[in-house]
Amino acid sequence: MGDDEEKYDGMLLVMAQQHEGGIQELVNTFFSFLRRKTDFFTGGEAGAAEKLVKDSLAHHSQLALKSHKEKQTKQEQEKKAKVERAARLAEENKKKKNEDGPKIQELTDEEAEKLQSELDTKKKEEEKKKSDTSNAEKPSDKVEKEKGTDSEGEEDEKDKDKLKPNAENGADLPNYRWTQSLSEVDLAVPFDVMFRIKGRDVVVDIQRRSIKVGLKGHPPVIEGELYNEVKVEESSWLIDDGKMVTVHLEKINKMEWWSKIVTTDPEINTKKVCPENSKLSDLDGETRGMVEKMMYDQRQKSMGLPTSEEQKKQDILKKFMSQHPEMDFSKAKFS
Repeated sequence: MGDDEEKYDGMLLVMAQQHEGGIQELVNTFFSFLRRKTDFFTGGEAGAAEKLVKDSLAHHSQLALKSHKEKQTKQEQEKKAKVERAARLAEENKKKKNEDGPKIQELTDEEAEKLQSELDTKKKEEEKKKSDTSNAEKPSDKVEKEKGTDSEGEEDEKDKDKLKPNAENGADLPNYRWTQSLSEVDLAVPFDVMFRIKGRDVVVDIQRRSIKVGLKGHPPVIEGELYNEVKVEESSWLIDDGKMVTVHLEKINKMEWWSKIVTTDPEINTKKVCPENSKLSDLDGETRGMVEKMMYDQRQKSMGLPTSEEQKKQDILKKFMSQHPEMDFSKAKFS
């Protein structure tokens, strides 16, 4: 039922945008169509049309009230849970502070001298151990460290000209702004004009691999090949306050961050993207695990450290090396 209800949303949304008089004008248009093009008012028994309208109104009014009530209940539950979490956290912090607070114990001179001697001995042992470890560093470890340093330098050099993502993981460009989550992209395209724009004043063309947005008779504000494919049937656009076109794009690949909208745009550094944990909680277990792994690998790369797959290979290699101490790996190169 939900899919059928939303089947004509795109067409109806465009119609609604053409009615400056709002809902009243839109409803009047519907009844005008039924009067002029159908026998809605005259084809049935007396009062049948009125009964149909009343029944439909009552049905959808009941659904709207139910949905509104459920939304309010959910908001109240979330608010209550948030308050309870805050109270529990405050109580835990208070308890921890009391447990970890300074404890003063008076020692005799003999006990104090014994304690100081033990601390000095322990400190010397730690320094000696540290010195031995530093001198006995394995050649393979040196190779890995040098490789990590080179990799970090290469990554920094590659990403130094990329833009830092805005607060919503997109970019604020001169002519428009865009934001994204793993599953969708939103664009805000403002128009500096002296009149309120309407649907007939703009050109918005969303294709699987391309997009075009602009005013009719003027060069497009954005036009080109998209970074990746989108679901056209689930993407949409609307006019906001008569001065801005907002475009919603539904990604096909919901496991990647876009570095730009169209191929001619400047890139953002996707390694600095900061996804919200609340978004991850909406995913199923398997997908969430894949996303968290991807985020971990991105963080590792940004610091010049091995990814999860590279770490796994290194662990296998170290195990092999420990089992074969007679073999010399000092001149070996690993990738």
